[in-house]
Amino acid sequence: MKEKFIENGIEYVRNGDYYIPNLTVPDDKVYNIGKYGRMHAKFIKENRPCFYSMKMMDGTWLAYLEEIDTTAKEMVDRLIKDMVAKQGITEDLKAKDQMAWVSAMEQVKHTAEEFVFEDIVYAGGFSK
Repeated sequence: MKEKFIENGIEYVRNGDYYIPNLTVPDDKVYNIGKYGRMHAKFIKENRPCFYSMKMMDGTWLAYLEEIDTTAKEMVDRLIKDMVAKQGITEDLKAKDQMAWVSAMEQVKHTAEEFVFEDIVYAGGFSK
């Protein structure tokens, strides 16, 4: 019996009595996947298993999660900056009443994250 053969562009290697596809991860890059990427990964694995399998098989899963995480972080930062400006949360408030400033900033962060969760993290995962 052959030890290796190629069929339909996939290399198969003999392992005992069976031939197993010789699949490798083509990318050695280190990916930085944070909170939002990990949350999206869990959502996709549980709710879109075919999309997850497709991304894993073509080797783009980690790059996809890194892109989702980066996009989500940028959106949170932008929303926080915009909401702080619109609500008038300033350094003067921080100097006068630190607890009120912390409370206002936490509320703004929570609101921004809720938008990101709805628009990016828990969205379908059908882009790209």
